[in-house]
Amino acid sequence: MRGLVLDVGGVLVGPGSEPGTFAAIVSFLRKRGVRTALLSNDPGGPAAQWLRDLEGPFVDCVVLSGDVGVAKPQAASYHAVAQLLGLEPGECVFVDDLFGHVRAAAAAGMVGVHHDGSHDVRSELAVLFDFDLGEIDTRDAGDAGPWWRGTGSSDHEGERGRWRAG
Repeated sequence: MRGLVLDVGGVLVGPGSEPGTFAAIVSFLRKRGVRTALLSNDPGGPAAQWLRDLEGPFVDCVVLSGDVGVAKPQAASYHAVAQLLGLEPGECVFVDDLFGHVRAAAAAGMVGVHHDGSHDVRSELAVLFDFDLGEIDTRDAGDAGPWWRGTGSSDHEGERGRWRAG
């Protein structure tokens, strides 16, 4: 696998999320040359700038439905993010907390992983990207910034709090 695409609400922020774990995995995989992206049904606009700002320091690209005009579970959303990563959908793993979005990603050609709040997602990613979980330093969030490390001092607390589906 050459690409990792993550949902935001329910995976990276919000109830059941694992921001530190995924930040460490994303940082580790990027160092190994894996292309990374966020794919969110965020409506865009000025309030979504904190997500766009993650492009570069945290992931290779950020795709917001409000910015591109298509939303999950439309196949075009998965194809758009793969294209922006310079990959085919079949080279990408997609992680989302909503089963319907995972199923749609798989139908679009991606490998789908359902994040249900368990630690099994880490193991699935280790198998798919061929690494040992012991290689991941959960203190390494890369350049994701202090808010990502769960310090509670984020300037984006309001935006993070509105996330649930998408």
